[in-house]
Amino acid sequence: MTISHDPADGKRLVVLISGRGSNLNALIQACADGRIHGRIVQVISNRPQALGLDFARRAGIPCSVVDHRAYPDREAFDRALADRIEASRPDLVILAGFMRILTEPFVARFAGRMVNIHPSLLPDFPGLDTHARALAAGADTHGTSVHFVTAELDGGPILMQARVPVHADDDPGTLAQRVQAAEHQLYPAAVGLICAGRVHATGGTLEFDGSRLEQPLLLSDIIEAR
Repeated sequence: MTISHDPADGKRLVVLISGRGSNLNALIQACADGRIHGRIVQVISNRPQALGLDFARRAGIPCSVVDHRAYPDREAFDRALADRIEASRPDLVILAGFMRILTEPFVARFAGRMVNIHPSLLPDFPGLDTHARALAAGADTHGTSVHFVTAELDGGPILMQARVPVHADDDPGTLAQRVQAAEHQLYPAAVGLICAGRVHATGGTLEFDGSRLEQPLLLSDIIEAR
């Protein structure tokens, strides 16, 4: 299938999801209102029943499923997924709640053009159960990070972060709600910078507006600069 591309539409985006798709919905809205100069050309889920697929369908975005259970191993699934992604000729691959650990060949195939959002202020609390771990550590500030994906789990160069306070009466659920609200602002803002050509990933480093990014941008600073 040949997919036409009008440069006026901006960057071509493919979004990968596994679940509810709340960050996908935030990205769809940001593309629609011009905060992201790009177009989501495909949404792919590894789970056929992922609720987030409904956001894509309602927005008229092509969506498909590459079910990891249909493949004999992780490598075979990743090859099939990569081929499905490449069919849409994306400029950027966006992991939005995609709950699969990716193999090194897959990551290498999309090096410098794949981003993820993680619910902590990386490098603190990579992996799972970030909110409970932040509370157990006595953190007074928590948050979320957008980073470029490398073979190291949650270890790629960090583009932008949003901080949220930790309240004395928080439990993992209430803290998760606060972080997720920040994610819905952070991810569109970060993707918007990439699509505007202000961010470039080279190897393990990032450039922002032509200069090496020495530390992650803060969402609060970007909002104030608008």
